[in-house]
Amino acid sequence: MNVNWHGIYPAATTHFANDQALDLPGTLQHLDAMLAAGIDGVIMLGTVGENCSLEYREKLDVLRATVEHVGRRVPVLTGVAECSTALACRFAADAQKVGVDGLMVLPGMVYKSDPRETLVHFRAVARASDLPILVYNNPVSYGVDITPPMFADLGDEPRFVAIKESSENPRRITDLKNACGDRYLLFCGVDDLVLESVYLGATGWVAGLVNAFPKETRLLWDLAVGGKRDEALKVYRWFAPLLHLDTHVKLVQYIKLAVAECGLGSEMTRAPRLPLAGKEREDIQMIVRTALRTRPGQ
Repeated sequence: MNVNWHGIYPAATTHFANDQALDLPGTLQHLDAMLAAGIDGVIMLGTVGENCSLEYREKLDVLRATVEHVGRRVPVLTGVAECSTALACRFAADAQKVGVDGLMVLPGMVYKSDPRETLVHFRAVARASDLPILVYNNPVSYGVDITPPMFADLGDEPRFVAIKESSENPRRITDLKNACGDRYLLFCGVDDLVLESVYLGATGWVAGLVNAFPKETRLLWDLAVGGKRDEALKVYRWFAPLLHLDTHVKLVQYIKLAVAECGLGSEMTRAPRLPLAGKEREDIQMIVRTALRTRPGQ
């Protein structure tokens, strides 16, 4: 399929009111701040978007509101993260009806499938809609590894157009290039490996801390792909303590607290995730506030 996904694609947060009810106006207002900073696309209902904490109807409500609000200014993708292959296929079809531009497909949740089962799952979801697919490989969080040979196997399905590589192993970029050539668009999926990934051949970044620091994310990306290595390294080193927050089991809470500290929205998460407390909260606030005091251009 002929798609030109590239650049910065936020894994956008989903906003909630104080009673944990879905806050669509807050979600869209936050999205506006990232659009103003120049994002190239957006992914709703990923891990950071708390996909698995939303009811099925709520997910479609988020997508419907986002598609209408964005108005085709940038591509809108949705995460597909369900416990069964059948439900993932149903959601893929319903997301197409809502009008999204593509899917970011995860393995089946909870059960850790073996390679044969994983390939069958992805091929089934690909057949459920006509949409192009960004395959999300995150063995660290989800316990299922889609290896370069497996991606080579999937290469005969034209709907698979891109890979979000989140194995935390930058060697994978080179291994994917060697196994698959230019068959897939490659996206960095781990914030604190973005510079390494760009230099190895990634042309996109599914970013987390862009939710709190959209302008600085845009700056770092432009310096990196523009070949301004020394300037990119300077910004990357400033950004690194923030980007490390993307790799923690509580990345959703950390990123949402950063969003709140930056005045871009609420830190409210939906249980079982709870707002941070005590020293953990203070430590994250210190990281964010230090970055705000020392941000590039200040």
